[in-house]
Amino acid sequence: MIPFLLYAGIFIGSFYVVRFIRHRTAIRDYTSLKTVTFGDESAVRSNRTASIISIVTIFFMWGTFTGSVIVPSFLHMPGPYVGDGQFDVVVQAPDGTKDSSTVYWRVAQPDADAMPQEVDEGTGAALNDTVLIRKYRSGQVRWDVNDTAKRKAGARIVEVDGQPVNFDHKRRDDNGNLVDEKPEIRVENATITFTDKGALSVSPTKGIQMEPIWLPPPEDVWTRFIEIASDGYQGSTLLEHLGYSLFRVILGFLCGALVGIPLGYAMGLSNWFRGWFDPIVEFMRPVPPLALIPLVIIWAGIGEAGKIILLFLAALWIMAIAARSGVSGVSISKVHAAYSLGASKRQIMRYVIVPNSLPEIFTGARVAMGVCWGTVVAAELVAASQGTGMMIMVASKFQLTDIVIMGIILIGIIGFGIDMLMRWAERVLVPWKGKG
Repeated sequence: MIPFLLYAGIFIGSFYVVRFIRHRTAIRDYTSLKTVTFGDESAVRSNRTASIISIVTIFFMWGTFTGSVIVPSFLHMPGPYVGDGQFDVVVQAPDGTKDSSTVYWRVAQPDADAMPQEVDEGTGAALNDTVLIRKYRSGQVRWDVNDTAKRKAGARIVEVDGQPVNFDHKRRDDNGNLVDEKPEIRVENATITFTDKGALSVSPTKGIQMEPIWLPPPEDVWTRFIEIASDGYQGSTLLEHLGYSLFRVILGFLCGALVGIPLGYAMGLSNWFRGWFDPIVEFMRPVPPLALIPLVIIWAGIGEAGKIILLFLAALWIMAIAARSGVSGVSISKVHAAYSLGASKRQIMRYVIVPNSLPEIFTGARVAMGVCWGTVVAAELVAASQGTGMMIMVASKFQLTDIVIMGIILIGIIGFGIDMLMRWAERVLVPWKGKG
């Protein structure tokens, strides 16, 4: 909830600040002179300032919730407690006598060579205890190990830091049965609970920063990227992993386009082809490519052929529907005009249908490339010796979250680059899009 509220606050605040600045420094152009802009797609243009702030906000929140060095320390969210602490306990022996002792605890960094606090055990029936706890973890204190009164004999703790401990409190579970509720005592910088056997469990304050195993800071991901880029991972360089994934995507997409586009044209121009293939295309269209992975493995194995076939099927139906939609969207007035000028069917196909259907085909190609890129990563998660998905899968088994996030970022960057390349190709090859 806190990250969401922070993100929403930055979004709203930056919107009004940028709006105020732009109002003071507005440039009067054709769009600014329009009296009606709501609903006019031509008047909506990407705000570059908003894009920059959006990216900076993501990295800022990433850094502030992970204690990153790229964000000033005073902007960090409260992190886990690291240091020393203590609390007093009162032990009641089976005969009803009571004695007090102190539990000393120390929280150290996970990779630090630390030792528990050195303390004097004291004197009496209950002696002092000490425990070492690693950051983000909890520690268990078997307080009766060095005491005269033992838990097995009926001794128990009745007070923690002056707060009485109630072992008789009941609560109802999900089935409505009464069960014992374990006491929970809050002390300075920690929460004290009891195990089933009566030992103390010390849980230092964890704050709201993310543990590195769940979300490492940006500099750790960058360091891992430099390391893998220079040394490789699992016997292959980073470029080889990315190259294998791109090769599979491009080959699978091209195969799907070479079959799907002619199929779509045939469905858009022939009643027989439309009636024959329409049920097949409409049946396969909603089936996610990932659902086909087991079947493709059975048919083609786990080698390269199986992955290419899977990507071919992922692109085939999208390209067929895009080509069919492009043919269906050709203005009939243009066809009639061409016929009236004496054009043959071949000329109508070449000069009317193909040019006017290309915008839809390029839109379908962008969608198909995105689907193929996501599918190849999932396919490599199942069975591959090289590839981006394989790299993420192996890293996840060893809980190397920095490699997993690095792979996700690379997937997103490459996918975005592919989409930008497709948009550029569309502007160059289909300059008449949107111009009637």
